[in-house]
Amino acid sequence: MPAFDLPPTELAHHRPDLDEPEDFDAFWHATLTGSPPGEPLVSAHPVETGLRLTRTWDVTFRGFGGDPVRAWFSRPAGAGGPEEPLPAVVEYAGYGRGRGLPHERLTWVAAGYAHLLMDNRGQGDQYGCGGDTPDPHADAPGGPGPAARGLLDPHDHHYRRLITDAVRAVAAVRALPGVDPARVAAVGNSQGGGLVLAVAGLVPDLAAVLVSAPLLCGIRRALDLTDAGPYGEIAAYLSVHRGAERAAYRTLSYLEGASFARRAQAPAHFGVGLRDTVCPPSGAYAAFNRYGELSGAEPRKEIHAYPFNGHEGGDAVHVRRQLGWLAGVWATD
Repeated sequence: MPAFDLPPTELAHHRPDLDEPEDFDAFWHATLTGSPPGEPLVSAHPVETGLRLTRTWDVTFRGFGGDPVRAWFSRPAGAGGPEEPLPAVVEYAGYGRGRGLPHERLTWVAAGYAHLLMDNRGQGDQYGCGGDTPDPHADAPGGPGPAARGLLDPHDHHYRRLITDAVRAVAAVRALPGVDPARVAAVGNSQGGGLVLAVAGLVPDLAAVLVSAPLLCGIRRALDLTDAGPYGEIAAYLSVHRGAERAAYRTLSYLEGASFARRAQAPAHFGVGLRDTVCPPSGAYAAFNRYGELSGAEPRKEIHAYPFNGHEGGDAVHVRRQLGWLAGVWATD
């Protein structure tokens, strides 16, 4: 697929107007404070993985509405402890994935960090090795895919719940032993990248965020550009429910990654493939160019573009860049 979005010279300055609701902050404040009170962490049980250099726990924490959300927590065997807490990386999985099996994602723990991989509620049946977290609230009108569930009302949408889970995952990892709560980074690709931006805008004291090919950025433009992936599910729903566009666009305006990015304060590292037809690159640049604009002093940020790559972006080359960048962030703390 050749490049289909804006040329690089325009992407570098792409800063579209936002259809941001006046009650955006109030909506998310009410959402995050509306969950039942209680400690975020419910349980953490050690599991045998067959990996000698890694220790793993099966974690349950309280997400949206107090619902139990599953996660894998891993750390290098023999590294750190309560007296020597490790920096932690919270990772959010892509669209249609669950947490899978604990040995699937070892990059961050192999780099010497504590690592929490959050399960995606109501997902896990499209890729990988499945998930373990149901979504008991998925009964509002909308399409069968998560992107269109509850599309007609922001209070009902799947991502209101998933974003709340993502925020609570940060609180959960900070409650685990052997974690330095002041050094928590968030990382994600695609849907996971969109969740990272939401968390960056809602959790003011993250140490760093690493975002690649983010979903939920430049949503209105993406719906005009592509029928692939999650955006295609939204378009398919609207092709049947003609006249529902106004309600759908209002709902999506509460989920826009560029709006969350404006409120972010942590150092940020972005990656984008310029031939990405799943999450068009203009969305990533819309978020990047607005990142931190409400924080007073613009935070440290950088973006790496891969002109001949699609949704895979820089793949392992980009991961290598992420590892070096994050090590530099910890070194300057």
